[in-house]
Amino acid sequence: MPTTHAAAKAQRKGVKQHARNVTEKAGIAKILKQARKALDAKKVDEAAKQGRVAIKAIDKAVAHGIIKKNTAGRLKSRLAKRINAANKAT
Repeated sequence: MPTTHAAAKAQRKGVKQHARNVTEKAGIAKILKQARKALDAKKVDEAAKQGRVAIKAIDKAVAHGIIKKNTAGRLKSRLAKRINAANKAT
């Protein structure tokens, strides 16, 4: 239990921030999964569109401090690599 008023407020804020972060991370995971499914189904145009949406969501998460910059770079790089490979294959 927090002993001061400020500590209690910090604890409440932490709970809210955690809930927001979990929701945002789940949203990013969902978007990435949709892009990967489109790639697996050989729908290159749809995958490229989903990839742009995913990159935008990842960049927003970095701006809000939800995920780290290097993690974002890794996710974007892996997705772009798969999309580019699918474009060359077709």
